[in-house]
Amino acid sequence: MAELLTRGALATIMSGGEYTEPVVQVLSIKKMNAGSGQPEKDRYRAYLSDGECAISFAIMTAPVYAKAGENGLSKFTIMKIGRYITSVVNNTEGKDSRVLLILDLQILKNGDDIGEKIGNPTPYSETIAKKTPSPSAGPHPPAKTPKVMNSGSGAGTSTAVGNLSISPHLTHPISSLTPYHNKWIIKARVINKSDIRKWENARGAGQLFSMDLADESGEIRCTAFREMVDKYFPLIEIDKVYYISKCQVKTANKQFNSLKNDYEMTMTSETIVEECLDDDMSSLQTHYNFISINKIAEMEANETIDVIGVVTSVGDLQTFQARTTGRELKKKEVQLVDQSNTTITLTLWGQQAENFNGSGNPVVVVKGARISEFGGGKTLSAMAGTLMKINPEIKECYRIKGWYESEGMHSTTKDISMRTGIGGFSTPWMSFTEVTEQQLGTINPSKGDYYQVKGTVLLVKHENALYKACPSPDCNKKVIDNDDGTYRCEKCQKIFEYFKYRFLCNMNVGDWSGNQWISTFNDEAEKVVGMSAQEAGAIQENDSRAFSEKIEECHFKEFIFKCRAKMESYNDEQRLKTVAIQINPINYEDYNSHLINNIKQYIN
Repeated sequence: MAELLTRGALATIMSGGEYTEPVVQVLSIKKMNAGSGQPEKDRYRAYLSDGECAISFAIMTAPVYAKAGENGLSKFTIMKIGRYITSVVNNTEGKDSRVLLILDLQILKNGDDIGEKIGNPTPYSETIAKKTPSPSAGPHPPAKTPKVMNSGSGAGTSTAVGNLSISPHLTHPISSLTPYHNKWIIKARVINKSDIRKWENARGAGQLFSMDLADESGEIRCTAFREMVDKYFPLIEIDKVYYISKCQVKTANKQFNSLKNDYEMTMTSETIVEECLDDDMSSLQTHYNFISINKIAEMEANETIDVIGVVTSVGDLQTFQARTTGRELKKKEVQLVDQSNTTITLTLWGQQAENFNGSGNPVVVVKGARISEFGGGKTLSAMAGTLMKINPEIKECYRIKGWYESEGMHSTTKDISMRTGIGGFSTPWMSFTEVTEQQLGTINPSKGDYYQVKGTVLLVKHENALYKACPSPDCNKKVIDNDDGTYRCEKCQKIFEYFKYRFLCNMNVGDWSGNQWISTFNDEAEKVVGMSAQEAGAIQENDSRAFSEKIEECHFKEFIFKCRAKMESYNDEQRLKTVAIQINPINYEDYNSHLINNIKQYIN
């Protein structure tokens, strides 16, 4: 049975070479618990043999191990390694050792059917590695000279591999990066690059740009600030592959980073970036998790999703000034449709809006668009880190284009971005007394009844106005403080080293006829308080009295409250619960029109 194994494959791989789909035998397997109560984070360490060489440095994640089936990997199993990468760690002697990370596997023969070890494999060592022919041995064309970019020396073309060159060294997978290990080199492809964003405040001015990097193990965001922007922005190109080292790795801010990685990188003065000219990683594709447009109507605002659609119309480029900063903004609205015969509006900003054409009904693929809700309709908005591609060469693109040309362009569609009575001025104006008299909340008990009122904030309860929420972009549940610097989300079944603050305020709002207690959630509460929940949380942590004073400033502010009244059962008692769906500044032109119409009705 020795012919079943690819002899010499493991020695080649562990000495830095490559071997396509090696067939190996499992001599033993050991489970390494993550210790966090999350089975999906468990790891498995395997002792593998190719009949000639044996290694004990093979690691696989729980999802990869699950591909072995319900019985798992039994002793003496023969399997084919479909995909793998190698990583470098420091051993107990302070030397670098290579570890095999298995990304995909296929069981060829069950261990119970084999029942014995094949061959007489020798444990892998550097002695074996020296005897193994180099995978690059033999005739080959002259190597291309890499560009080495270092913030201290400037970009240039090196004539030889000098101290700055990092390409000959062993690389680490992105998934292995943590803040606790700073000696690493990654080889990654740039899948997205943002525009330069500038800011100016009381503390000074600055600029930044970010890029999203990916390899076979995962993806991570890397951001450059201030002078690093001038250094690296002209040099980094989308779809090119780079060696990168000496960045600061820190916990990702999930408010601005939707990538599936708990960490992100920041460039420093010691960062080295070197273009990889010999391997374009062309097999690496951006991973999408597309959501059908019709399902977006049921999703919560502020969730971040991937979507694909055909452009049916493009609005004009609009230019306006931001109310808070006075900065000039540009936007363009694009309408997308997919096979669900549902359309949605996608808003593009800045240069992305200026450069977008949309003629010829192209297919648009968007990774990391944020869901917004206004007037009862759902829309999508491109953010700073959103990746957008036009007619990319992926199977989903060809599929949806074929559908549109054959039947989609002639189909009747539903627009989920259209405003409904919930948020528009078709919502009835009512006083709080009228709400009580007409028994709102009981008319439509399943969905609730909607109304709007011009109200004054009389009292805001500052106790429990903030809570610590799960940092995941699609989860806002309260986390449990483990008292060890970590926080657990029961909904996600995950433990985090950080959290995000969110508002959940109870406000007593009054009008000319009476008053009502109203619950306000994060986005609407921020409009009343005048700052983000994160800023308010920072104030509360440092000075609780200052936080209380900030809440006091909300009193006697006036807004248009668009509310939902619904009867709910609490301790076997029915009670009316009122939630502010939207809180907006008073548009006196619209409000005066409403008053004039009321006066006319009384006159007539």
